[in-house]
Amino acid sequence: MKESVVKETNIEVRQATQPQKRQLDYIKAIPLFSIIGFTTLVVVPWYGVTYGYSWLDWTLFGILYLITGLGITVGYHRLISHRSFECHPAVRVAFLIAGGWALENSAIKWGADHVRHHAFTDTDDDPYNAKRGFWYSHCGWIFYKTQPIYEKFRAPFLRDKWLVWQERYYIPIVISGLLLPALVSGLFYGWQGAIGAFLLAGVARVFLVLNSTFCINSICHLWGTQPYDAKNTSRDSWWISLITLGEGYHNYHHAFQRDYRNGPKWGNFDPSKWLIFMLYKIGLADNLVRGTKGGISS
Repeated sequence: MKESVVKETNIEVRQATQPQKRQLDYIKAIPLFSIIGFTTLVVVPWYGVTYGYSWLDWTLFGILYLITGLGITVGYHRLISHRSFECHPAVRVAFLIAGGWALENSAIKWGADHVRHHAFTDTDDDPYNAKRGFWYSHCGWIFYKTQPIYEKFRAPFLRDKWLVWQERYYIPIVISGLLLPALVSGLFYGWQGAIGAFLLAGVARVFLVLNSTFCINSICHLWGTQPYDAKNTSRDSWWISLITLGEGYHNYHHAFQRDYRNGPKWGNFDPSKWLIFMLYKIGLADNLVRGTKGGISS
């Protein structure tokens, strides 16, 4: 096993051939996110006041927040989208399942959108273009249909059999992530426990993980510092790293996209890089990519 030290190569920013008209996707996005939002903001508090949540419900909420959050930050983002490291196939599948539980679409769709974001940052072809305002970059972009240009970014991911497998079984994976806490709590507290865990560790957890991820697209492109690159709107926000498990150092990430660390300094709060490094130390990860400003890192 080895840790690769390489010079960062950014994805080339290309100009779109022509602006593409965006169409709202009423059927898929709006009902789904309305249900999740209403359940989290109205039903979850009501159930808590009326029946209460057990210690097990809260424990499952915390554990699944960490698991699904890392499934996105380490799995979907650093492993799949940027190839920041390599890992054992079993670890890869585990990250794909954990990422699927976050309800942020399949790894293929997520990765294609994210690579397009880096290729066209702050332009009309950036799926979550921050220059269109906070709400659009935070979650508004989800309510629009996929643009035709998306397919060219999707194609490379289709060569990976495990990504194709995850996309094929994405719906069962999502459902299993919602039902798992209900099953565990139900074994101890019956139907009331199952309902409570489903609401808190299932639906509410999905809502909060979704919004923590969305903060990278919105807050980290609108407010914060730019110590590494001022050519785009990306910004570092240490406090966003607290809720996104290390993803808040976004200006650094845009400058050195393949680095397995979003927070490169030892004092940066980046649990995702700690997990990757731990996997490397026990022989389950390899070829960790590092890049520093100005060339080869030491």
